[in-house]
Amino acid sequence: MKHPEQPNDENRKLRKSFQAMGLVSAIGVDLAGCTIGGYFFGKWLGSMWGNQGLWVGLGVLFGMLSGAAAIVSLIKKVTRDSDE
Repeated sequence: MKHPEQPNDENRKLRKSFQAMGLVSAIGVDLAGCTIGGYFFGKWLGSMWGNQGLWVGLGVLFGMLSGAAAIVSLIKKVTRDSDE
């Protein structure tokens, strides 16, 4: 007889599925949000200092890089939590 507090295999699989869906959603939102934020930051810098195209490009690049770093951190945290 199973202990009532122990999740069975079906519940564990369902939890892992939802965790994977959440991770994929978070990756997409994080990368898109950082890239869009970088675009607006670059646009603002361009309006302040001129040569807007250069600053927008650098802002988007910075946004993508910061989004990638955040994604790596998120994946490390999720994999660390799933090992426990």
